[in-house]
Amino acid sequence: MTDPLLVPCAQCAGLNRIPAARLGDSPRCGHCKSAVLPAAPFDLDETTFARQLRGDLPLLVDVWADWCGPCKAFAPVYQQAAAKLQGRCRLGKLDSEANRQLAGQLGIRSIPTLILFRNGQEVARQSGALPLPQLLAWLGTQGV
Repeated sequence: MTDPLLVPCAQCAGLNRIPAARLGDSPRCGHCKSAVLPAAPFDLDETTFARQLRGDLPLLVDVWADWCGPCKAFAPVYQQAAAKLQGRCRLGKLDSEANRQLAGQLGIRSIPTLILFRNGQEVARQSGALPLPQLLAWLGTQGV
């Protein structure tokens, strides 16, 4: 895979053309100079969500809420997954309380809910918190 990939910056959502072989080299955004692929989940909201769906790398979205105990327990696992998946999948977090309209559009019925998007389309969904090995195995079955 030597063709460049289009990847939205986690900070400004500007599209960056990155050679596939260089995804693991901590590429910087050509617009804002931030890390395009941070080793940590980044925040999403109603404004940035559609812009982050663009691009060639899958986007995994954790829909959560601050009052949710399982969401809080899952947060460190999601953080670890972001570090392990850096350069293969982007991990975003969507606060369902602060973004109720978007959570409704996504059909969120319970939290935490993980939604995997590829090429702007939902390809898989998982409700409930998972331990890291199960999360990585689930993503593996999805081709991540």
